[in-house]
Amino acid sequence: MMVGEEKTSLRKRLSKSRENSEERQDQRSPSKESLETPSNGRINLKQLMAKKIQLTAEAEELKPFFMKEVGSHFDDFVTNLIEKSASLDNGGCAITSFSVLEGENNHRAKDLRAPPEHGKIFVLRQSLLDELFEVDHIRTIYHMFIALLILFILSTLVVDYIDEGRLVLEFNLLSYAFGKLPIVMWTWWTMFLSTLLVPYFLFQRWASGYSKSSHPVVYSLFHCFLFTVFQIGVLGLGPTYVVLAYTLPPASRCIVILEQIRFIMKSYSFVRENVPRVINSAKEKSKTIPVPTVNQYLYFLFAPTLIYRDNYPRTPTVRWGYVAVQFLQVFGCFFYVYYIFERLCAPLFRNIKQEPFSARVLVLCVFNSILPGVLILFLMFFAFLHCWLNAFAEMLRFGDRMFYKDWWNSTSYSNYYRTWNVVVHDWLYYYAYKDFLWFFTKRFKWAAMLAVFAVSAIVHEYALAVCLSFFYPVLFVLFMFFGMAFNFIVNDSRKRPIWNVMMWTSLFAGHGVILCFYSQEWYARQHCPLKNPTFLDYIRPRSWTCRYVF
Repeated sequence: MMVGEEKTSLRKRLSKSRENSEERQDQRSPSKESLETPSNGRINLKQLMAKKIQLTAEAEELKPFFMKEVGSHFDDFVTNLIEKSASLDNGGCAITSFSVLEGENNHRAKDLRAPPEHGKIFVLRQSLLDELFEVDHIRTIYHMFIALLILFILSTLVVDYIDEGRLVLEFNLLSYAFGKLPIVMWTWWTMFLSTLLVPYFLFQRWASGYSKSSHPVVYSLFHCFLFTVFQIGVLGLGPTYVVLAYTLPPASRCIVILEQIRFIMKSYSFVRENVPRVINSAKEKSKTIPVPTVNQYLYFLFAPTLIYRDNYPRTPTVRWGYVAVQFLQVFGCFFYVYYIFERLCAPLFRNIKQEPFSARVLVLCVFNSILPGVLILFLMFFAFLHCWLNAFAEMLRFGDRMFYKDWWNSTSYSNYYRTWNVVVHDWLYYYAYKDFLWFFTKRFKWAAMLAVFAVSAIVHEYALAVCLSFFYPVLFVLFMFFGMAFNFIVNDSRKRPIWNVMMWTSLFAGHGVILCFYSQEWYARQHCPLKNPTFLDYIRPRSWTCRYVF
């Protein structure tokens, strides 16, 4: 009914706008008699041009109203449609039980908690940028970034030619950052095979013996303990030890750590989604045990989602040309980031080490880091959340391409957090936030939100600390304190465009702070090394005292 009402309302508003437009045009347009064809049968060119101008004016008047109406109602229309299909997918039992509650115990309906296994619904849809790039006006922005990359390349070549007297086509920074790739590869294969075999084996063993066990709680706790040991000991400590023991360079470390976090979240989702099914099957005394096949689990490990399902909506074919273009754009973004560091960052931070640490140096560093920080933000988003995930989705014929939403239009930080990275947000929402509320009831929403922020901030800071080889909790402070404060202050009630401006301003400043602080610390540790560092030296900022070493 809600979907029908939205469609009817949209038709009425457009019809009303059309009538008003026609009335206004009738008042100021030439009379119909003047636009008719003369009696001799020939068409008057002036009259034809006047008619064309009139129709163009009418279209231009209707276009803003139509786009505004479509933009405001389309999201609601799709959301209501998905919710309606979700209620049908959950079966008539859930609908019937709620209708009975409404009739008999309406006061208890609000206290009921939705089963945690009723989660995300996957549908067949394109990524937002793929749809927007079909519009020439939006695609021009993409062309502007390509033009900027060309200028960065030309600038580097010209400067090197002037300084060296020859073209220097060396990529020392890239070769250093992605060094020791063989170690990265065998570490990844070890993580992948262990994630494929151990969680599946433990779950299958638990599921086959759960209904037969005389002590199902103890039986379940034992297998839960084994799974936790695997998550913490094998996937948690193992890759971290390899990264530190073999002193991998930053980008290689980043590959291992991000894959480590991905495999931990994937294996948890697999177990979390399938355990309730086995328990319900045992309660119903079903003869079949709902254990997914190895192929279903293997597909999930590569699928661009962190929410497990036995089956996902699939596209009919694979467009290999599209896959090639996405991977080319990923490599293009890597070179883009290289040139940003080469032309904008390296000269800035190499000169900073020559001056003592002070408020003046810090402020100048932050403001000079805003432009490269914002460019790196856009490139990271485009390379990973759009190109990389869409490439794997296309190869796997994975149909739901909503890896992000229109985060750039956000007028609140709460909306920005929901739309920036939908893949991770879904995992945090269903397995951290909703499970917390299901366990502690909805009265503790603030505690659930605080827990989600804490988990996200700790994981982000852990990844940066291991990748950069030092602990400098700038991101943790920005995320945990400022980010959470903005989430409550700049909330969904802020709808005016000024809030979008404020959000972008704070995002620009925040990424400038992050790039400045971490780059300063990195260069300080390179130029002010300690002979016998202690544990405190790894967590004490070296950039604050580096001037005493010179």
